[in-house]
Amino acid sequence: MIRIKARAPTARGTLLPTLWGAVAVGYRYGCPLARQDGLGARLVTSAVFVAVGTALIFHVRCALLRELRFARRAACAAQSVVLRPLPPWLDGLNVGAAQLSADRGASVGGDLYEAIATEHGVRVVMGDVRGHGLAALGTVAALLGSFREAAHDEPRLGGVLHRLDRTLGRHLHERARAEHPACGIPAPDSPVAEEFVTVLLLEIDRDGTLRALNCGHPWPYVLRGTRVEPLTRTDPLPPLGPFPPPAEPVPQPCGRLLPGESLVLFTDGAEDARDGRGRFFSLPDVLSEAVRDQPASPQAVLRTVFGALLHHTGGRPTDDVALLVLRNDRKDRRPPGARGAACPASTRPQPTTRR
Repeated sequence: MIRIKARAPTARGTLLPTLWGAVAVGYRYGCPLARQDGLGARLVTSAVFVAVGTALIFHVRCALLRELRFARRAACAAQSVVLRPLPPWLDGLNVGAAQLSADRGASVGGDLYEAIATEHGVRVVMGDVRGHGLAALGTVAALLGSFREAAHDEPRLGGVLHRLDRTLGRHLHERARAEHPACGIPAPDSPVAEEFVTVLLLEIDRDGTLRALNCGHPWPYVLRGTRVEPLTRTDPLPPLGPFPPPAEPVPQPCGRLLPGESLVLFTDGAEDARDGRGRFFSLPDVLSEAVRDQPASPQAVLRTVFGALLHHTGGRPTDDVALLVLRNDRKDRRPPGARGAACPASTRPQPTTRR
């Protein structure tokens, strides 16, 4: 939990209100004009007290604005630690990421992402906590902390997934004990009992080979030149929380991310966003617009998508949205004529988490 403690008033902050109060009291009881009943005397007295009241209101307003700026700086510092900015380059990958919170004034919410270069390759997580805004920040912080450690410690991607699942279980148990200290377990009608997190884990080798573990999260898109293609259409595993992951989850091979190609990871807030007429936001169409003329940088893709998303929702998204774009800018070391195998496809539609 993030707490921002208010600062106690200083001697400098109380000096001006005391001075203005002394002026008003001194005029009321020390000035002969204040004790007269004439119209002119009353007007002068009213003007004096209006001036004193205006000065006090202005002073209080300035003090509140200073406190608000301090609180915002503290909140931004705390939020940047939870969802820290990603480096622009990561082991030859050009990285761009951005997040839009549904809560006004918040820079993070229920979406999480991270990319880390490890001895096992570049490991990436993209997740979405049930709910949105600052209420989901505690779960986001717990999962990101676990991933940052497990990405280096676990040699297999399945081990990273199990670490995230255990972290989520401990976090929910602690929340349940805080909400129901008598029993220590989630009550049937408790929001903790319905908590779940969709998680997508990716591993990118030096040659661009992709492996993925998907627990209820939307599959990313691949930008190949001016084309936009889904990475795969296979069904993901259930989200973390309600059901435990397999004992030994096997990462799914997803071909290769060739030089010049990009991966666009996103949370379901992007595709579930609606306009005033109830129409869903078409992320593939916007991505096609971003790469229509030539391959775009991750930063250009983010600007195009978020600009179109804000226009589509009238500047008021109802759910958190996170995007992470990874472009392979490594040199192509493939043998001539070699091509990466594509992911196996399924004829069934991709499940989408609806809230």
